[in-house]
Formats: sequence, structure tokens, C-alpha cells
Amino acid sequence: MNINQNYKNLNESYLFSTIAKKVNEFATANPDKEIIKLGIGDVTLPLCPAVIEAMHSAVDEMGKKETFKGYGPEQGYDFLKTSIRNYYQNRNVTLALDEIFISDGAKSDLGNILDLFDKDNTVLIPDPVYPVYVDTNIMANRKIFYINANEENDFLPVPDCEERCDLIYICSPNNPTGAVYNREQLSAWVDYANKNGAIILFDAAYESFISDENLPRSIYEIDGAKQCAIEFCSFSKTAGFTGTRCGYTVVPKELVFDNMSLNKMWLRRQTTKFNGVPYIVQKGAAAVFTDKGQKQIQENLNYYKQNAKVIADTLDRLNIKYTGGKNSPYIWLKCPNNLNSWDFFDLLLTKAGVVGTPGAGFGKNGEKYFRLTSFNTLEKTKEAMERFEKLFG
Repeated sequence: MNINQNYKNLNESYLFSTIAKKVNEFATANPDKEIIKLGIGDVTLPLCPAVIEAMHSAVDEMGKKETFKGYGPEQGYDFLKTSIRNYYQNRNVTLALDEIFISDGAKSDLGNILDLFDKDNTVLIPDPVYPVYVDTNIMANRKIFYINANEENDFLPVPDCEERCDLIYICSPNNPTGAVYNREQLSAWVDYANKNGAIILFDAAYESFISDENLPRSIYEIDGAKQCAIEFCSFSKTAGFTGTRCGYTVVPKELVFDNMSLNKMWLRRQTTKFNGVPYIVQKGAAAVFTDKGQKQIQENLNYYKQNAKVIADTLDRLNIKYTGGKNSPYIWLKCPNNLNSWDFFDLLLTKAGVVGTPGAGFGKNGEKYFRLTSFNTLEKTKEAMERFEKLFG
């Protein structure tokens, strides 16, 4: 028996598991202290009424012989894919139904998409970065190059890598930094990918938080992107599906390499390894795109944006540098007093009872930075920032 030795090259514990362990130890030792979590990006508001109504209706359908659904299409039902296609059309992006694949979330697809590519392909990843991009390629023993995202480039690096790379990860709005690429910057990446015959894996999970109409919400708003980019999106943050699990991936038919269609390959992969998202969940997801659903989820998004403003306003008063918070649910701050990010984590937890995410967990350029999220309640967010201001004011 031979096992995948590449797992030895992973960090022993996933970042958020380490955080959970530290928080649990502190809570056990200090049962009288209330802990406010602004760390992991889970949502707190419930699913909106339009979604719940659609899911209840779908449950009723499943209880009747005439409308019962068994196995559905692995790539998703057309009713949901049509809603997504129309959503893109509103931004002047034209997609075919068979270019849209429904999944149980962006994280799954970002890992699974690697099935399409040879392990000898090289990978270009920004640092700091969401750990799944790095870990899934370490598991496959791919060679990884990093491009620096830092204060000098506003955490929005553009192509400057001398090495030719095959797979390029871009997340905008970015997790963890909250930074958002503009059209000119994304165009530079698209041009680079097309010039080098590379594929951009574009994570658009937080596109619904973009308020600035001048900022692109899809890579396909950029000319030439359909020849070089796969886009991943999720209902988790857009509509609170973190516990319901639904997302989608767009694989344009123009993506043809070595005379092989990535669209057909992904369809083959999904029909082989994936049985599809439950009908009830897909009915709920489709309700997100109705007029009522769009209005209701926007109310939730505005709530989280208000939380982000509470955090940003506090940092402004304290003259602490940060990115994000305006077109993103994440606020990426520079640790006060030049503290290392894990030292800052411990200080904030023990002295203020507030939990965030140490930037060092996202890569070497995350050291001395810290991520806060806007997904708690407004009351808890205000209280957390009052404690924060008391500690550092």
C-alpha cells in the first residue's frame, strides 16, 4: 500500500481548526467571559422568505407521486441555470445553459477542478491567499509560484512573474484582504493568461458585495476572458447558504486546450464523481434571482455592509490602516504596535474577548495583518469594536 505522501507537506492543522482550538481553550478557562467572533466567514442572518417559500413548496412536491424528484441532472436543473444565465445577462455577459454547472459550493469546485489538469502544470497564487488554493495543489504535488500582494500594490498584484505559469488563482473581492480588482487590472491578467496559454481560476464568491458600479463582478466582463477563465461562485455569502450548500461554476466552451474541451471534460468529471445538488436546495437557490428574492437578499447584504462600516469607522478613528470593508465583507487591518498576527490574535482574544483571523495563516505576506469579518450581528459587531477601541484607543 502506497499513500499520498504529499499530505506530509501540508500544515498539520487547517488554519480555522487551530483558531477554534485556541478559542475553545480560552472559553473553558474563562466561562464568565463573552466571546464575540468576527473570524470565520459564516453568516448569521437566516435564509430570506422567498427562499424558504420556494424550499417549502419543493418539499411538498417531494411528498407527492406526481411531482416527486429522484436523481436530477448532475450539472443542475435548467430552471436554476436559466436564472443564473439571466443574472449574467443583466451585466451584459452572455452564457449558454450548458456552460453553467451547479455544485454544492465554490470551495468544492475550486478543489475538484484540478482533476482536469495534469499535475505537472505550474500554479501562480497570490500571497496572502485563501488556504484551499494552496493546499489542494500541495496534495497533488504541483509546483507553486507566489506573487506578492502587499501594501505597496494595495494587495492587488498584476502580472510580473518571470515564470510562465499554467494555472492562475484570482479572488475578487479578495479573501482575506477585501481588495477588489478594477477592469484595467483584470484585463492585464486576462492578457497575460491568453498570451501564455494559461487558465485563470476566478473566485467570485463575494461579487454581490460590490457596490461600486465601475468594478467588475465577473471575469467575463473583460474582453478575452472566455478564452482563458473559469469562474466559481457561491450562494453562501450572497444568500446565506453556508448551511444549505449551493454554488455554481462557469466553464465556457471557448476553453479548448490540446484539442480537448474543458467544458466537456468538466461535464464528464461531474457526471462521474458528483450526483448533483438536491432539488429542494436548487429551488431555493432559483428563488434568489426572483424580484422578491433579489430585494430580500439585498437587505441582508446591506446589513452586513453596515457591520463592515462599523468596523471600518472604528479603524479610521484609531488611524489603523486597512483594506476592504467597502466592496467586501472582509476588513484586512495592519496589526497595531507592529505586533505579529498570532500575538495580536492572542491579545485581542484575552483582553477584549474578540476573535479574528491572523493574517499569517494566509501566507508570509499576511504576517502583521489581521482579518475581521462583517457576518456577526450588528449588536455584536458594535460591541466588539467598542472593546477594540477601548483596548487600542
